[in-house]
Amino acid sequence: MQSSLSPGYSSASTQLSERFAESKALAAHYLKDNIDGLQTIAEHSNQTTQQFVTKQAELIAEFINELVQCVKSGLGKTELENKLKAAIAAQLKHRSPAGRYSEKTDADMFNSAVRFLPWLCPGSDSTFSKTNEKHIYPCSVELINFVAELVIRPLLDQQPASPDQKPKRLVRSYVLNNAKSDKAEDKHYINMALKCDTLNYLTGDNAEYDEDSYLISEACLKANDEWSDERPNYPCIFAVVEVESKYSEGAMLNGFSQLVEYSKDVYRNQHNRHFIWGLVSGGSEVKACVFGPNFLLASKFMDVTTAAGRLELIGFLVNWSFCEPSKLGYDPTIRYSYKHECFAIDMVNSNGPMPAQTTYYLREIVVIAERVFGRHTRCFVVGRQPQSLDENSDNSGDILIKDAWPEVSGSAEDDMRDEAKLLKRVSNGLAGRSEFNGLYPKFLGGGRMQIQNAHGDRVDETTRKFLGETVWAQFGDVPIRAHMRIAMSGVGEPLESVQSIYELVVVIYDVMRCHMGILKHCQILHRDISEANILVRRDNAGVHGMLIDFDHAIGITDEGYAVRTEGAGTRPFMSVNNLEDNSTKRTALDDWESIIYILCWLGTFGWNRATRPSGSVAKMAITSWNDYDEMMNANSKRRDMHSSDNFTGITKEFNPNIPHISAFKKLVNGLRAVLIDDHDDPDMRGAIFNKNIIPEESDTDDFLEDEYITRPDPFVERAAHWESISERLLAKLETYATVCKRRISESGSRAPDP
Repeated sequence: MQSSLSPGYSSASTQLSERFAESKALAAHYLKDNIDGLQTIAEHSNQTTQQFVTKQAELIAEFINELVQCVKSGLGKTELENKLKAAIAAQLKHRSPAGRYSEKTDADMFNSAVRFLPWLCPGSDSTFSKTNEKHIYPCSVELINFVAELVIRPLLDQQPASPDQKPKRLVRSYVLNNAKSDKAEDKHYINMALKCDTLNYLTGDNAEYDEDSYLISEACLKANDEWSDERPNYPCIFAVVEVESKYSEGAMLNGFSQLVEYSKDVYRNQHNRHFIWGLVSGGSEVKACVFGPNFLLASKFMDVTTAAGRLELIGFLVNWSFCEPSKLGYDPTIRYSYKHECFAIDMVNSNGPMPAQTTYYLREIVVIAERVFGRHTRCFVVGRQPQSLDENSDNSGDILIKDAWPEVSGSAEDDMRDEAKLLKRVSNGLAGRSEFNGLYPKFLGGGRMQIQNAHGDRVDETTRKFLGETVWAQFGDVPIRAHMRIAMSGVGEPLESVQSIYELVVVIYDVMRCHMGILKHCQILHRDISEANILVRRDNAGVHGMLIDFDHAIGITDEGYAVRTEGAGTRPFMSVNNLEDNSTKRTALDDWESIIYILCWLGTFGWNRATRPSGSVAKMAITSWNDYDEMMNANSKRRDMHSSDNFTGITKEFNPNIPHISAFKKLVNGLRAVLIDDHDDPDMRGAIFNKNIIPEESDTDDFLEDEYITRPDPFVERAAHWESISERLLAKLETYATVCKRRISESGSRAPDP
């Protein structure tokens, strides 16, 4: 997890180049290519319905093959036009009318076919085929929309036998109206995308939801669900598309990289997306792909110049039109309520006092998923009733729902990393201890979300389940992620809302006081102290901190050691042990180390717009904590933390324009000294160690094994004394926090005394 406060002060063009380079690296890392049966992800769960859908795709492909054969027949322009018009008219005559879902005439369908057929018939002598690669965008748009028109016009002898056999939506394609074809590979904006047009099969006049109410996003509602005339509207995009002019391995990787970029914006705007579909083409070769929390899967090539390739592509389009919402990558448990004019979120509870399923109503979205790969954590402020019905202010936005996809091991019962169980344990362990009230979220209920499988059984919703065994078996040892949703009380503001150094110190003290309370009374170590996991609360008593996000938390032994030692945390704030992923026992000192790094980060880069530096930060020493690989980050931190002189290289770059930054620097130096320097045992001091050091007086050409001096790792030596060191760290922080509280109360401007 990267810091949301990572510096970014380079030019717009440099930022764009760096962002695309990152997306390219992600695409190369996560891509699993040439997956067989990717289309099965989008197949309907009902076998009879799926047989009907497959037949529809075959019939549409047969008709388009007929049009292709017309083009390849070598007819003159006029004769070819007449033959195509006749074929289209005959086909539509045997199909049901589109009704209110389309006003396209036979002539419109002919014009559409004329536009996409050159893409399917390269090299033909026909006038229709005189085109080149720069026209692929409009060609592909027309083909996709042509298929959509046929989906809503089933053949008269192939009528649906049940509601499941009616299309649920139309998958249509859109392209920038004002973009020239030679801009197709412009990396600044998306040129083409697919959108699902809901068919609104309402169940009655007073229906609360329609079958595709999950497709509606807040931004779409604000725009009256209209597609932008200027560019595709990210809140309404179903699938992202990228077209490369010609096929090559490099071009396809660029295409996937572009889709990674587009997918980030889809996740930012659509808060109920589990995964995202995409299409990328190089010339006539097309691949379907799907982006999930920890994978990018691509199908085998679908060559649209062949009947087999066209059938495969049409199969995707038709399946997307009929399948259940979860097969599209949407979460049907987050949907729009027409009755209450707000979004409803279902909570399936397995760990708390709530009923088995509870519906909450959205008030505010406070955390969005901003990355293509990862946990996709989202947080929603909700109420027990729709806001339009809620006259009781006590019920107004007092609950936070966290929705995420963490890695899991085994069943929920056996998973030691299950956040719902850990948060419940924290709530129970601190119950009745008023000194910690408001400093942590109290567990209300939740756990792993469940779905119904083909046999009607409720099973955990995991990446493996929604991909299916056919696909999952093909891409190796990828960790399983499960859909987790937790309801908790206690809503705070982000750390950027603190208004001064005074408030920041008070908030940090509250967080670490709570951290140590959880460690003592609940035997849980947090392991991911970061600026994103610290919230701010305000009440009549003043400002307070809140420690959240127990994704990486873990139980401890009676001696205070974490039961496992794998690395965890947010890169700039990870302890040396976690960065090195070494075997040193993890203790509270790892989290205290993280707090020092956070304070350094905030002192350098600020915590909001008012406190950020105005100049370039690219060459600051602290950037080495977040650049390159984790071992290099660890080496940098060992060097910087080793001595007070070394540490000056970090603190001298604190932003001098932040009020009272000098006193803040004294606090940070003091905490580092308690952790690193202030120990009677010399083996516990410092941060650098060398296991085998030859004494200076030794003859290096002729020395004995016992002449080596072993310098233990000070992080290892300090771990055994974590409790006493932690007490001194908390006391140091409390001293400053007490002064800061007084300054806040006095509304004075003097810096806190050391």
